[in-house]
Amino acid sequence: MLTVSDTMTDPLIGRLIDGRYEVRERIAAGGMATVYVAHDQRLERDIALKVMHPHLAADASTADFVARFQREAKAAARLTHPGMVRVYDQGVDGSVSYLTMEYVEGENLRQRLAQEHTMAVGEALTIAESVLDALAAAHRKGLVHRDVKPENVLLDDTEQPKLADFGLARAVTEVTSTSTGMLLGTVAYLAPELVADGDADARADVYSCGILLYEMVTGRQPFTAETALGVASRHVHEDVPPPSAMVPWLPAELDDLVASLTARDPALRPADASVALAAIRQTRALIDDPTLDRRADPPSGAVPVAEDAGATTVLSEAPSGSTVALPIGLGGDARAVDVLDAEILDDDPEAIEPETPNHRAGWWLGATLATLLVLGGLGFWWYHSVGPGAFTTVPDVQTEPEAAAAETLTALGFEVERSYENHDDIAEGLVIGTEPAAQSRAPDGAVIELIVSEGAREETIPDVVGLSEEDAREALGSVGETGFPVGDAILEYSDTVPQGEVMSVSPAEGELVRHDTEVTLEVSNGPEPIEIPDLIGMTEEAAMAALTEFAITPEVEYGRTDEVDEGEVYAQTPEGGSEGLRTQDMTITVSEGLPLVDVPDVRGRSFENARAELEALGLTVSGDDNPWNFSTVVFNMEPAPNTEVEPGSNVYLEY
Repeated sequence: MLTVSDTMTDPLIGRLIDGRYEVRERIAAGGMATVYVAHDQRLERDIALKVMHPHLAADASTADFVARFQREAKAAARLTHPGMVRVYDQGVDGSVSYLTMEYVEGENLRQRLAQEHTMAVGEALTIAESVLDALAAAHRKGLVHRDVKPENVLLDDTEQPKLADFGLARAVTEVTSTSTGMLLGTVAYLAPELVADGDADARADVYSCGILLYEMVTGRQPFTAETALGVASRHVHEDVPPPSAMVPWLPAELDDLVASLTARDPALRPADASVALAAIRQTRALIDDPTLDRRADPPSGAVPVAEDAGATTVLSEAPSGSTVALPIGLGGDARAVDVLDAEILDDDPEAIEPETPNHRAGWWLGATLATLLVLGGLGFWWYHSVGPGAFTTVPDVQTEPEAAAAETLTALGFEVERSYENHDDIAEGLVIGTEPAAQSRAPDGAVIELIVSEGAREETIPDVVGLSEEDAREALGSVGETGFPVGDAILEYSDTVPQGEVMSVSPAEGELVRHDTEVTLEVSNGPEPIEIPDLIGMTEEAAMAALTEFAITPEVEYGRTDEVDEGEVYAQTPEGGSEGLRTQDMTITVSEGLPLVDVPDVRGRSFENARAELEALGLTVSGDDNPWNFSTVVFNMEPAPNTEVEPGSNVYLEY
């Protein structure tokens, strides 16, 4: 419910903009615009309505701010990322120039730091990751934010960071300075090259993120001075000190990360937000959990009971977090600074400012400061020349792709050389390790050897078929550096391969396989055992056919017997039913008929007696009575005595 006092204080409250957006509450007011919570009656949702001050739109001298306001809508509309505040619409309703954005309930990072002063290392890295993830999407689209600062990092009610205010965004290929030779930005976060010559690319956003990370973990900005020009000059002429100089327990890995992100030479920084994001994730992996959970004590001056000249200084020219205009060229002798009126450029009037320190100091204070500066300079030189700052921890890039690992090392300032080795467990193209090894300390700019896997070594299966099992195992074991492992042999019966000889190999001979592939040999176990068949009584042809099943070709012999018919088997070796082997030697004997009869000598006997004797032997008898012989005594016979004849053969007797 709107009150009369609200309406009198701000006439836009309660007004319907463009027939669609009902203004309900003012949530922020800056020098360039005022932000309201409004209700989109068409889509039935709350949105953030950013309205440019009417006097800026009407004043031709401030036309750049109108262009900036419109550019914010166009730049942000090109980007879609969960880590960015979305811009929905932009338009003009009478004298009201506005844009509508996603309404993020919560607070900004500046407010969080004002309450908590410092953040746990892990939480700070998480916020930096989210900001860089969003910036990476912008950089891929060719846009540079140019005003990364705590005021532009919103934390929603789920603590998810969202990057806002692309009002200073420019295309990467665009010159960043204005036609008047002035640049816009928040002085505490401006990259040196942006201050020095007005040129900037994606690495300027990386620098701002490095300053943001420094402030989150230490509770201070790295550079302070009594004027905005002084702060900008320090960014140009001084290296950002390591966070551990303020918080001694912070790990060297965090120092190295901040040094990489905030290198004064843009060429030494990560090329864009995606590379910086990889560096932050690598650093997180190198820091133990207790350190990630640890938070630095609030710095002196951050709480009411104490003051510290080293704490973040509030510049008298503009409030904390405000955007200022600086002359381009602080790399030379520029001495003037134009800080725009806070009512025009204060992007975050709700930023909480610490109490302005008393700058009145006597000559003794100046002398003390001069001494401290000299000592600090010597300490800074020692730290970065021979001390811990001259060394960087080699990250663990094992199992990362070759290109990504090289990019990580290069982002830390190392030179990379590559070598290639076989590795059984790490796939081809992934990193085996580095030399020096991971977690060791190496001088800045040192050459790091990146050892890349070529995958497992491969060898060719040799020809071992026909060798004895023992010889085959020896041949396989001598292949390459370690030889192939050989498993238990598979024994198979074979009619043709002698027992103990290799019949086949798996994988097959000539095949290219991993050197540790187990090889299996198929070895002959000789002919298969069988039971010798009983062939007695079979014809010769039937016996031969029966033995063909066992791959036996027998030796055939012939003899006479009265046990079987002619042409049948009456004897075999080995005997039927005995144990034998396929293909073994065998002999069968086939009957040629009955046994022969030995014709006895019956001469000198009477014909009747002789006939009786011969017929008793199974022979037939015929005779002829010689008319000149008056007796029956046999005197001649055919066939001759002692001749072997077939049973039933005829014997002729003459008497």
